[in-house]
Amino acid sequence: MATPLEGKVILVTGAARRIGAAIARRLHAAGAQLMLHYRSAEADAQALQAELNAIRADSVALVHADLLHIAGLPIMIKNTLARFERLDGLVNNASSFYSTPFGEITHRDWEDLIGTNLKVPLFLSQAAAPALKKSGGCIVNIVDIHAERPLRNYAVYSVAKTGLAGLTRSLARELGPEVRVNGVSPGPVMWPEDGAFDEVTRQRVISHTVLKRAGEPDDVAGAVLYLIADAPYVTGQIIAVDGGRSINL
Repeated sequence: MATPLEGKVILVTGAARRIGAAIARRLHAAGAQLMLHYRSAEADAQALQAELNAIRADSVALVHADLLHIAGLPIMIKNTLARFERLDGLVNNASSFYSTPFGEITHRDWEDLIGTNLKVPLFLSQAAAPALKKSGGCIVNIVDIHAERPLRNYAVYSVAKTGLAGLTRSLARELGPEVRVNGVSPGPVMWPEDGAFDEVTRQRVISHTVLKRAGEPDDVAGAVLYLIADAPYVTGQIIAVDGGRSINL
């Protein structure tokens, strides 16, 4: 298998499960060394680390953090550099997602959803920027197609992802030419685990895709790998990985 990321070090947030774990596996298969962040899914993070280190010894390390504690973000970067001596990529994947019906929105909802989806990527990118400039690295933000087409009853989440799309383009200007910054916007790839999307709702969402099917986490991971490993002249762009849903709504 080709290893275009051999010798590269990438930090992935929210990497223990779901799309984050798929991204980690795809980048690792391409040769990267990984610092994988997790908050509460310790057992999943340790299992993923063991799985990947069994393939290539000492290639994956873990960092535990509540990303909303902004003061701790530079420490994550410092620990990554202490462990691997460089940083070539940052994938801002960690995210909160839940409904906030208008009229019931709380300050806590705002702080959590804006925090995880917008504030954290900004401040973590800022902390990582010096190391990424030194390596000529890149940032990939996991956005959402609802950044452009808001999801009903998810106003705060939609606003946060809209901000993240804007941040992606802004950081591309701020950090170029040394650092490329791009985004991936998933559509119906993985359903929320809180049961908010019943089978009827899921089928309705899928019916709005051009491809008439849900995607897989590896579809998102493939786009992330492309932007990190195979897109040296691409920056400030956001790729929709949504089966065509964003053009068919």
